[in-house]
Amino acid sequence: MASSDKSPAPTPAKGAEAAPPGQPMTMGQHVVDKGASMLQALTPVKQISQHVCTFALYSHDMCRQIETHHYVSRLNQDFLQCPVYDSDDSNASLIGIEYIISDRLFEALPQEEQKLWHSHAYEIKSGLWVNPRIPEMIGKPELENLAKTYGKFWCTWQVDRVMLGGDEGDRLPLGAPALMMSPQGVNLGKIDPELVKKRDDNYSISTEAIMESRVEIEEPEWINPQADYWKQHAKGFAIDIEKTEMKLRAPFP
Repeated sequence: MASSDKSPAPTPAKGAEAAPPGQPMTMGQHVVDKGASMLQALTPVKQISQHVCTFALYSHDMCRQIETHHYVSRLNQDFLQCPVYDSDDSNASLIGIEYIISDRLFEALPQEEQKLWHSHAYEIKSGLWVNPRIPEMIGKPELENLAKTYGKFWCTWQVDRVMLGGDEGDRLPLGAPALMMSPQGVNLGKIDPELVKKRDDNYSISTEAIMESRVEIEEPEWINPQADYWKQHAKGFAIDIEKTEMKLRAPFP
């Protein structure tokens, strides 16, 4: 277990208090935001072109599974980047970031780096990865390419973390980032059917039917075993925070 699971202590979310603590926005703040949205380009944000809903598991504790919402922007054919939220609501919490790279880029990474990444083939073939409200026939060519990709997902806000007494979810992003893994068809990689049902009911979809419609998507010829490292070695990865000596520099003249 990572020390970040218990330190700092969770700040649990309860009912209507699930939102981060803080005072309501003032009229002045609304005016500034409205003016800024009219005058500033916000170019990086406007490159987001897809919404993906799927699931993720904590590398150091794969009994913990969460629904995730990825907002995808493509920098080129080999590299995508995604801010990740806990829902698609207007007040959703930004819980992390995922980078997605082609198999070509992945094979060029050092082996120690490859251990931090996960494959997407099972996630897509099983119907767990969906583009809400987009017909399958439109999205399928993209899915065929994505099935060959790898992702690295850091969770920065453990909205599901449970403290003693059963109160659930941090109301603020606390502690170190947590490395996340993708669903897989074996042992701890399987997603809780109740979690899938909740997602399916929300979007009026059937993961099972989507899986059947993706039978013809080809499996990658090669999934590098350094990815999904836990499947081969039953070991995960976690970040802990420790004090360290600062690097000093000479003062400016």
